[in-house]
Amino acid sequence: MGALAFTAVLTLAGCGQLGQTHPRLQSLAAAGAEPSPTVEPSPTPEPTPEPVRAEPVAIGPPPCPAGPYQLEIETALAKIGTYGEIKVDSRQSFGDCATIVAFQKRMGIFPANGKPGPTTRDVSVRIAATDPSQCPRSDFATACIDLTHQTFYIAKAGQVIVGPTVTRTGMPGWRTPSGSFRVANRSRSEWSVPFKVWLPYWQHFYLGMGLHETTTYIHNMPLGSHGCVNLLHADAVAAYGLLGVGSTVHLYGRRPGT
Repeated sequence: MGALAFTAVLTLAGCGQLGQTHPRLQSLAAAGAEPSPTVEPSPTPEPTPEPVRAEPVAIGPPPCPAGPYQLEIETALAKIGTYGEIKVDSRQSFGDCATIVAFQKRMGIFPANGKPGPTTRDVSVRIAATDPSQCPRSDFATACIDLTHQTFYIAKAGQVIVGPTVTRTGMPGWRTPSGSFRVANRSRSEWSVPFKVWLPYWQHFYLGMGLHETTTYIHNMPLGSHGCVNLLHADAVAAYGLLGVGSTVHLYGRRPGT
């Protein structure tokens, strides 16, 4: 009897050690309730990536019309290097089109449609041939006019700060001289007595000659001036803002035919 009692004690102790019940289940069992099944948490859904939209691919011919001077213009604009992407291959691409339009707009060429025509060819070649090292070095803004190539720029401390861009100087019989001069007087708008026309952004530098905005289409080269340095509106405004009485105006070379 003592042995049986001892065995029962060992069995009850072993069950209590190996089969221990969670306190919550013990309380549920005592109350006669069924335990709730364990619910696993739902996995967090992965975020749906935004669809990647492909960039539109240019299809078909570029919007600019073709022209006979494609290669010459590409070569000149590649040398100038400030108007955008240009590929020297004699083919009109979308990049070439945009660059030629930007150049035409800056130079006042009408229409600015990207067509590589004779005016764009003439202006781009002249600007590409301009050598800013011909402008005297100064710590002050200096206006420089390349009479040979009919171009204009402003330099300061050896750096070009405006241009090179286009100009139009004296026509045959009214040759604009070369040399270095000083701005003697200036006016936001000057009346020309002999020619009866207003000269915007006038800056006089020699005899009756001065820098001023042109009142006609600057690319009508046979027209010429009466010795003045004709400028596009943007360049005349820039020159008026950067120069002053006493500023140097340096002209070099000679306009062909004068």
